[in-house]
Amino acid sequence: MFTGIVQGTVEVVEIIEKSDFRTHKVLLPGKLLDGLEPGASVAHNGCCLTVTGIEDDLVSFDLMQETLRVTNLGEVKTGDRVNVERAARFGDEIGGHQMSGHILCTAVVVNVVATENNHQVRFRLPDEWRKYLFTKGYIGIDGISLTIGEVSGNEFEVNLIPETLTRTNIGSRKPGDRINIEIDPQTQAIVDTVERVMVNTSPSS
Repeated sequence: MFTGIVQGTVEVVEIIEKSDFRTHKVLLPGKLLDGLEPGASVAHNGCCLTVTGIEDDLVSFDLMQETLRVTNLGEVKTGDRVNVERAARFGDEIGGHQMSGHILCTAVVVNVVATENNHQVRFRLPDEWRKYLFTKGYIGIDGISLTIGEVSGNEFEVNLIPETLTRTNIGSRKPGDRINIEIDPQTQAIVDTVERVMVNTSPSS
């Protein structure tokens, strides 16, 4: 489980490509290495990945075909920085919202408005996920727990504070970029339950 409170960005220093498979190697700072062992979970841009190797501060992660297909991690290049979060531990403060690290889809950045005191990003979701968009609802964007602002059809906006821009890679996103999306699981459960109830209680034709 993750909280959506990104602990920082790290550089991808090596990518090993194989058929429908790749390995990312990243440099983790000491605070994120503490107690880390092979088999542990670390979210990259919100996607839960398993540690496969540790050499000093160089940590390896394997990405399977489905991960490369569904997420934006297949587009990452050597030198890029990804948002990272260690898996939450029992007793940790949940400062964002509960997230699984399972990416449902990607959204496309359609507009960025950056002013002195505000940074607003607008995204477009695939149509099949629009039913989960609600103003003031939670959403995971590249692993960042954010509150949804204005919603229009399958497009929505988020407003970013300076701390989020400093701690994550979202400040560098531009129109056309693909962003990993995880819908709040409670929102999914409520919407899906209401849909089932309405189907089961609707008059038969």
